[in-house]
Amino acid sequence: MQPMMQRPKFGQQTPPAIFTPIFGLLGLGLAWRRASVALAAPVEVADMILGAVTLLYAFAVFMYLVKVFRRASVVPEDLRVLPGRAGLVAAVLSIYLVAAALVPISTGLATVLLWLGLGIHAVLIVAMLRLFSIWPAEQRQVTPVWHLTFVGPIIAPLAAVPLGYRGLSETILIVTGLIAGAIWAVSALQLLRRDPPPPLRPLLAIHLAPASLLGTVSLILGHDQLALGMAAWGGLILAGLLLRARYITAAGFSPMWSAFTFPIAAYASLMLMLAAGGQGRIFEIAGIILLVAATMIIPPIALKVMQAWAKGALATKTNAARA
Repeated sequence: MQPMMQRPKFGQQTPPAIFTPIFGLLGLGLAWRRASVALAAPVEVADMILGAVTLLYAFAVFMYLVKVFRRASVVPEDLRVLPGRAGLVAAVLSIYLVAAALVPISTGLATVLLWLGLGIHAVLIVAMLRLFSIWPAEQRQVTPVWHLTFVGPIIAPLAAVPLGYRGLSETILIVTGLIAGAIWAVSALQLLRRDPPPPLRPLLAIHLAPASLLGTVSLILGHDQLALGMAAWGGLILAGLLLRARYITAAGFSPMWSAFTFPIAAYASLMLMLAAGGQGRIFEIAGIILLVAATMIIPPIALKVMQAWAKGALATKTNAARA
């Protein structure tokens, strides 16, 4: 008889993939906050989403830290696999979103979280560059997850600008814009040369997020024309994703579908901000459609991923390290 596999102890194999849908849910909450300005939607909806998801995020962070305290080397092991890499970056980026959510409530706490997020993100980028130098060539290939890692700081100005860090935000906008452009260009060349395997195709949706955030931050900083340009570019990416929806989802549901969550929420936020800024009725209509779509898409994906975590299947499916 084969020996039965021992069930992991509490927090022993917490999968980083839990953070990706949480990241999307936080984005949905902020989109509803934008809707309270652009559409006079009840702000209580946004507060309810953001409050509940922040608690879920805190619990997920606690569970992952339990694993890290058991064996710290699980972090580089999780970074070696794509779902783990995306999840850990999403965990860091979520700090920026929580900071942005807290700005109207506590500027002090929001400031602490903003700088904490920037510090952890800097450490993560250095760690990733170090790992890239020792990984084999196939693990160093450019993927859409590079946007999360290297363009992710563009989320910080959502909190930084209202907190008064305008110069920092302008610098982040320029640097991340250049990096995003390079990743888009390399990714386009790769797509022309070969198709990504079906299980990884949902990651293509991540390409929408930088366009959305570059547009949002440009708008916050008063660069309206750049914001409109990013909105148009994001619209082209979204149209391409919708036209190839069957191709992208050919492998069926998997935790990789979490990649659909934050980009659609971010683009909905951009449309609603443009509508609130009086840029035209078309943005209001687009914002309503995208907000409804995000509200219908993000929670079910998050629920299925969380159910897989609760059943112990998510760690196995995403090759999560075990402490």
